Amino acid sequence: MVKKVASTLEEADILRMFPSFVWKTQLKEEIIKKISQDALSTLELLRQTKPGVESSLSWQSDHDLHQSECFGQLISSIHEAVKKVLEFLKIADTPFVMTGLWANMNAPGAIHKMHNHPNNLLSGVYYVQAGTGADTINFHDPRPQRDVIKPPVTELTADNTDQVVVTVSDGTLLVFPSWLSHSVDANRSNQVRISISFNIMFSQFAETLSQPLWSGNFS
Repeated sequence: MVKKVASTLEEADILRMFPSFVWKTQLKEEIIKKISQDALSTLELLRQTKPGVESSLSWQSDHDLHQSECFGQLISSIHEAVKKVLEFLKIADTPFVMTGLWANMNAPGAIHKMHNHPNNLLSGVYYVQAGTGADTINFHDPRPQRDVIKPPVTELTADNTDQVVVTVSDGTLLVFPSWLSHSVDANRSNQVRISISFNIMFSQFAETLSQPLWSGNFS
C-alpha cells in the first residue's frame, strides 16, 4: 500500500511492506451452538477427575483433540477457513494437515504470556466462551528490532504501535501465521474463558521433516 503525505518536497510516499495478516471470521449461530455443546461436554469428561480451575490459574488439554470425533464440526470449519487463507495468499493447492488441537481454560485473573507456535505454517484459535472482560487477544510486532529503541510518541496510531488488540466473542475464529507472537491479558470477567487452539502444516513437512518437535506442549 502506498500512502501520500504532505511535505515541503514535491511529493513523498510511504511504502508499507511485508504485512502481517490475521484472518477473523464469525461462524454461523447453528454451527456455534453445535461446537459449544461438543466442546463443553468433552471438556467436562476430560476434567471430571480434576479440580476446578482456580482464580488466576489456567488449564490446557493435550494437543491431540483433533483425533476425537467430538470436534468434527470445529475441524471442518477450521479447514474451510484455512483453505480461504491459502487462496488469499496465492499458495498453490498443497495438502495440509492439522498438527494439533487443544483446549485452553483461563480462570478469572489468569493471563497467557506472549508466545508463538514454532514449526508450523498457520495457527489459530476458536472462542467457545469469551465474555466481556475476557474478549481480546494481543498480537505483537514480529520485527526483532522493535525493542531496540522506543522513542516517545505524541499519539499512538496503527502506524507506530507495537501491539494490536483484536476483540473476539463466542464463535469467533482467528487464523494467523504461526510465527506471529500473541498474548492474552488477565481475564477480567467472572467466568472461565474457554478457547480451542490449533496448528496447521503442509502434509509433506508433517510426514517427513517436522513432527518430532510437536511432541511437546505449546503455550
